[in-house]
Amino acid sequence: MENTQQILQDYLPQALWETFYMVGVSTIIGVLLGTAIGLALFLLNNELFAANRVIHQMADFVVNAIRSLPFLILLVTLIPLITLLIGDPYTPTGGAIALSVAAVPFFARIAESSFAEIDAGVLEASIATGAKTRQIVFAVILPESLPGLIRGVVLTIISLLGYSAMVGTIGAGGIGDLALQYGYYRYETVVLVAVIVLLVIIVQIIQWLGDRCASYFTKT
Repeated sequence: MENTQQILQDYLPQALWETFYMVGVSTIIGVLLGTAIGLALFLLNNELFAANRVIHQMADFVVNAIRSLPFLILLVTLIPLITLLIGDPYTPTGGAIALSVAAVPFFARIAESSFAEIDAGVLEASIATGAKTRQIVFAVILPESLPGLIRGVVLTIISLLGYSAMVGTIGAGGIGDLALQYGYYRYETVVLVAVIVLLVIIVQIIQWLGDRCASYFTKT
C-alpha cells in the first residue's frame, strides 16, 4: 500500500497535468476550427446563402472520412506527421496534435447539426431586413445555436478525455499512461482504480458545468 501511495504521490499530479494539457489544447483547436468548418458546411448546404453542392460534398466527404477512422488507427497513422512537425511524437504535445485532428471533424459535425436546428423563419427574416451573411452569422446563427454548441463542447471534452487514455498507450503521457504502466503492467490495482474514479469524477463535473451553462443560455 505504501508503494501504491508513493506512486500516486509521485506520478499522479504530472499525469493529470499532461491529460488536462492534451485535452485543453485539442478542445480549443477542435472547437475553433470545428465551428468554422461546421458553419461552412451549413452555409454551403443552405439555399438561403451561397449554397454550393460540389464544395459541400467534398468537405462533407473529408469530415466523414476522418470521423470514420477509429482513434487508435488515426493515432498510429498520424505518428509520421507528428514526428515531422515536432520531432518526438511520444509527448503530451504529440498527443495534443493527434487529439486535435480527431476533435476538429467531430465538433464540425456537432456544430453543423446545431446550426441546422435554427428556425428557417428566423434566418429568412434576417435576410429580409437586408443583413449580410457575416452579420447573420454573428447576430443570429451563433447566438441561436449557442446552447447546442455548449453541449457539443461538453461532449467533445468528454470524448477527448477518453481518447487521451488511448494516447497514453503509445507513451505520450497522461493518466492513461499511468494506468497502463503501473495499474496494468505492474499489477498495482489501486492505481488503476484511482484513475477510473478520477475519470468518473472529472466527467461528472464537466457534464454538470456544461448542463448549467447550456441551461443559462437556453431561451425560455
